[in-house]
Amino acid sequence: MDADAELAAAVEPLLAGSGTAAVSVAVLDSGSGTRAVYGGADATYDTASIVKVDILAALLLRAQDEGRDLTAGEHARAVAMIERSDNDSATALLAAVGGAAGLDAANERLGLTATTAAQAWGLTRTTAADQLTLLEAVFGTDTDGELSEGSRTWLRELMARVEAGQRWGVSAAGSDWALKNGWMPRTATGLWNINSIGRVTAGGRTCLVAVLSAGQRTKESGIALVESVAKAAVGVVRADAAG
Repeated sequence: MDADAELAAAVEPLLAGSGTAAVSVAVLDSGSGTRAVYGGADATYDTASIVKVDILAALLLRAQDEGRDLTAGEHARAVAMIERSDNDSATALLAAVGGAAGLDAANERLGLTATTAAQAWGLTRTTAADQLTLLEAVFGTDTDGELSEGSRTWLRELMARVEAGQRWGVSAAGSDWALKNGWMPRTATGLWNINSIGRVTAGGRTCLVAVLSAGQRTKESGIALVESVAKAAVGVVRADAAG
């Protein structure tokens, strides 16, 4: 059985009784290189606030291109956007990178091939595999990557300092986490999008995990499902890496 099939076998029982919920997950064991995706490689979901990592990556790319540090205002908004998930800061910084078109251009450089930015940033569409690519750009050590070492380090530090009430999600799968979550009720249905992306350490192994979901009955049930899926995904790649 390949890693994708093993992941499917681990995740599908967790969806029993979840009704209308749909879930996709992508996971990478950074040490072994073992990766797996569940939920359809082309299945897109609304990002909600996980797009704030993408917006900051785009801002840092722009500053790098211009050979400058972030302005004091940009720096303050970036901290608020990641640590507190401040929406006004996200709106301002999306404008600073050139709006949806600017974010799409940054994503092309970062290797996100199935993400379409929206001016209403929470409605940006993405896949779990693309979010894993973004995490590799942030947490990777490739000196030839688009983001500089300084940019990556700072973004990781912010994701490790999200405020206490937002430390759920992929953090359930291990320790030494750094993450960003997204949650958004849909007016038309009353159902929730619940997403979580980030890095965790489990059993001495570092894993990158992206869990996207839609159609959750409540925020609380969505968080519980996302956390159980993250745990299952990390367990699969750890077992595969161990042989």
